[in-house]
Amino acid sequence: MITEKGFCAKLKTFLIFAGPTTFVFLSVVIIPFLFGIYLSLTNWDGIASAYRFIGLQNYLTVFRDQLFWKSFFLTLKYVFSTVVLVNVIAFVLAYLLTRGVKGENFLRAGFFVPNLIGGIVLGLIWHFVFSRVLVFIGKSLNLSLFSYSWLANPQKALWALVIVSVWQYSGYMMLIHIAGLVNIPKELFEAAIIDGASAGQRIRRIILPLMVPSFVVTLFLTLQRSFMVYDVNLALTDGGPFRSTELISMHVYKKAFLAQEYGIGQAQAFFLFIIVAAITLAQVYFTKKWEVEM
Repeated sequence: MITEKGFCAKLKTFLIFAGPTTFVFLSVVIIPFLFGIYLSLTNWDGIASAYRFIGLQNYLTVFRDQLFWKSFFLTLKYVFSTVVLVNVIAFVLAYLLTRGVKGENFLRAGFFVPNLIGGIVLGLIWHFVFSRVLVFIGKSLNLSLFSYSWLANPQKALWALVIVSVWQYSGYMMLIHIAGLVNIPKELFEAAIIDGASAGQRIRRIILPLMVPSFVVTLFLTLQRSFMVYDVNLALTDGGPFRSTELISMHVYKKAFLAQEYGIGQAQAFFLFIIVAAITLAQVYFTKKWEVEM
């Protein structure tokens, strides 16, 4: 049994080493999260000093909000495209840059650099590229695809956002895949080559099964980042043209702070949290299960 003296000693040790971190975590994450849930049950406009408890009315409003669902399904399209392209490109880059290519360390650093650029700066840079550089090239070379800005076209603006996100995230995910590739024992490749396995067979039978832990991490990160993207969306398109690129995070922000419907915005944010948490947990569960089966 733990004596009172021993309990006090352990409590003192906990408060010294974990107390500050626990206090910050509770103050910055847990308490604001719980308070946000409470505000989603009120009619607060974000400004007034008084507000009224209205129960689940805000959540019913969310389900009837057509613009919210338009942004949500648009976000699903963006997330699917970004996750697939980022992970495919990142894996291909990682595979090529672990084959002993000359200057591979320089290339790895070069592909990683876009991830270091802030989202707002990145969006402004690519806004200039799509609006000026590509248009100039398209008109000079008579390329109809780039003769006008994609950001002004409702059918192509979302793909411009996807391109920027893929350019930003691929280098980071590439490093995770490189870490997974270099940890694969070389003896397996040597044995496969002796047995006459082709490059494609080595990828399917050795590399992909042993890379599942890396895929778990990269899929989780790309899913989380894609669902929560806001800064690039703001700087590149600001949701336009005609709300064709207004992703869910931007819609929630506008509802809460611009439309001054904070209670509804909080309800939308909590709904988004539940969806993202469910998808990411399901992704981790099934990919981990695949890892065990492999």
